[in-house]
Amino acid sequence: METRIVMEQNIVKILDHHEYCAFATVEGNKPKQRYMMLYNRGLSIYLITDRKTHKVEELEENPHVSLLFGYENGSVEGWAEIEGTCSITNDGELREHFWKPEFKASFTGPEDPDYVVLKIKPIRMIHVSENGERHEWIE
Repeated sequence: METRIVMEQNIVKILDHHEYCAFATVEGNKPKQRYMMLYNRGLSIYLITDRKTHKVEELEENPHVSLLFGYENGSVEGWAEIEGTCSITNDGELREHFWKPEFKASFTGPEDPDYVVLKIKPIRMIHVSENGERHEWIE
């Protein structure tokens, strides 16, 4: 249990120090990746997108996702991969919390119906430390 707590703390450190992640969805039977801005509250992971994007269609068909982060811009506590399920939320508090003025280029405001928050629920997490030590957690 202690190893899991340390691993989770290291993953949170990585999340806190990286602005982007590689985000993979499934389109048909094939993986599809893109870079996305990464937001978190501890191990609660969020992404922002437009409801009209292909990724929303893909998530409605198949909610299984994968995120990879931590290797770019110098490693802080190594890197991590998270597999999980993704839900599309219209939670007003989350929309307000993550809203940034630069989003005005795409959305009218945090109430814009096309502005959605993607919430990732981890099912499997892998952390590889800077020295190559690997830790894995599966729900």
